[in-house]
Amino acid sequence: MTRRCRVSSIVVVIALLIVLLDGAIGKLRVAYRWKQIDYEWPNNDIKRLFPDYKQEDNLPLGLEVTNDRIFITVPRWRQGVAASLNYIRLNDTRESPPLIPYPSWEAHQYGAAGVPEIVSTFRVRADRCNRLWVLDTGLTDILGSPEQQAPPALIVYDLMTDRVLRKYVIPADQRTADSLFANIAVEDYSCEDSYGYLGDLGGPGLVVYSWSLHKSWLVKHHSFHPDPMGGEFKVSGISFQWNDGLFGMALAPTGDGYSTMYYHPLSSGMEFSVSTRLLRDPQRSSAAETSHEFQTLGSRGPNGQSSVSFLDPKTGILFYALTNLNTIACWRPQNKFTMQEQGYVYQDNVTMVFPNDLKIDRNGNLWILSDRLPIFMYSHLDLNDYNFRILTGSTEELITGTICASTSSSNYSTTMHDHRDHMDHMNHMDHMDHMNHRDHMMSTTPRIRASSANSVKTEITTMMLLTCLIKTLV
Repeated sequence: MTRRCRVSSIVVVIALLIVLLDGAIGKLRVAYRWKQIDYEWPNNDIKRLFPDYKQEDNLPLGLEVTNDRIFITVPRWRQGVAASLNYIRLNDTRESPPLIPYPSWEAHQYGAAGVPEIVSTFRVRADRCNRLWVLDTGLTDILGSPEQQAPPALIVYDLMTDRVLRKYVIPADQRTADSLFANIAVEDYSCEDSYGYLGDLGGPGLVVYSWSLHKSWLVKHHSFHPDPMGGEFKVSGISFQWNDGLFGMALAPTGDGYSTMYYHPLSSGMEFSVSTRLLRDPQRSSAAETSHEFQTLGSRGPNGQSSVSFLDPKTGILFYALTNLNTIACWRPQNKFTMQEQGYVYQDNVTMVFPNDLKIDRNGNLWILSDRLPIFMYSHLDLNDYNFRILTGSTEELITGTICASTSSSNYSTTMHDHRDHMDHMNHMDHMDHMNHRDHMMSTTPRIRASSANSVKTEITTMMLLTCLIKTLV
């Protein structure tokens, strides 16, 4: 081989290697994106009622999609947050629509009455009974001088009237000084006998709330705790350590009125499961003799820390976000939880920097919010760049070509989400195509698009082969 040919071959191989390492995988579309968050202020008089508002203090974290609205949470990271729970309309075709406070501006206003109706929420959940379950941490100025302005509480709204149906303060003996209730799952087989599962990453623990009994109980288990070896994170070149416990929770209905809960701490690479039949029993759920009913499923591999997860009732697939890898992954629960049975469905180092929430609507569309949270916390966001995005795509298309694909999809539930109908979704397609193209043009690194990457093992194997090829050429 001539020297010129050898050099050219090496250049090609290196370029391919860069693409594989930094390439975009998957078929998600950018539905909305923001450089900074702003609100739909009715007038200047209303804006003057929020004198501490500072636009750069507002970072979105959670989302929920139901009926014709996308709900977006903005925790009170710093003092300049205007409203912690908001929404935009699904038929809004603007690139960066301003947020509309929910249920009203008054619900977020500090005044003579003291703290607002909603203090600071991380994540919310809509059920099939047209109710919105809001888990309020009661914690403000989280990244400054944290203040517990109100006890953590569950607030449930009627989505038809936008009025409070019920407020439940989590009892003092079911939380600690370190408690932070950051995630919620809702089991709604029956509207009158629903259950809320409130994840406390700081306790850590799981508070189970019964709608019919209007009471709760605390479940403790060692699998809720962070892994001492799972606290190292690196996102966009920023290294940091977190010590967060129970975080991701996804419910898979089992057809008998109960569900399997798949769960994991944030600071861990492990996945676990337990039946809600056990969790619903206050006596048995914390008894020593039932501890073995909490099952260890397996590992997500190196850098496999995951924020959130959600089970798609249409395909039966568990989708979850890999925060260190800017990736959305999948697993079919009928299979063993091994690296060979887990697949990548989307990866992008521009649009998917720190995927922080993930939901699936009734039509089988995956919705993800990415927000560059570590950059916001430990560095500075570039306010001239797009920092926050909501992406969406069909779950069936996403798993095509991955280990999660199957010739026969299993329908897990016909009751969990049958109230959701997003007829406006298709109105976004042209709008999203335009933004998706522009987002990928922002990256100067060569990129390819592929239908999937089956696992981390596939990437490592490919890298090793390319390395060997380079050595052979030289």
